[in-house]
Amino acid sequence: MPLPPDIISDLAPTGVLRAGINLSNFLLVTKVNSTGDPEGVAPDLAGEVAMRLGVSVKYVTFKSPGELADAIDKDVWDIGLIGAEPQRAETIAFTSAYAEIEATYLVPSGSRLKAIADVDSEGVRIAVTARSAYGLWLDRNIKHAELIRSDTLDSAYEEFVNAKLSALAGLRPRLLSDLGKRRNPRRNHRRRTSNWAGRPPRLA
Repeated sequence: MPLPPDIISDLAPTGVLRAGINLSNFLLVTKVNSTGDPEGVAPDLAGEVAMRLGVSVKYVTFKSPGELADAIDKDVWDIGLIGAEPQRAETIAFTSAYAEIEATYLVPSGSRLKAIADVDSEGVRIAVTARSAYGLWLDRNIKHAELIRSDTLDSAYEEFVNAKLSALAGLRPRLLSDLGKRRNPRRNHRRRTSNWAGRPPRLA
């Protein structure tokens, strides 16, 4: 059954569904193809929405979820595929979740931090990607530890290693990838950082 015209015009007022895509989440955007379009779960979902509306899709890409959220008042996207978060919900209407990705911490082996609850303690410094969904959650909930914010996932990891911070906050799949880099440095020789003082890190 065709959708009512008012729904189509509301979601795609220009006649094309402009889909805001966050390129920094490698689980939802696996690559950008030769034509410049993103591929992965998020682009596929946007394409499905466009198909059901009976319009074409245009991908509007952003380097980070924060940049995507900031563009809400610039009329450049109609739907945005980023994590629901109370701060973002002040200006963005969110649907039910279409994916759930666990966030946790990476800590050095031998760390006194044995459980998630241990991390929010005096003297603990946490590396985190600023304005990520989990970063915004930490902004609201961390009361005693210090958040060390970086602009990108890579720079947060590098800050964690080079500054010998207490923990690195992130999505579990990415942290597992970072853990693999520390255990197999030769596989990532082009992005090597200073040596870790002590044993390799582990997931909290």
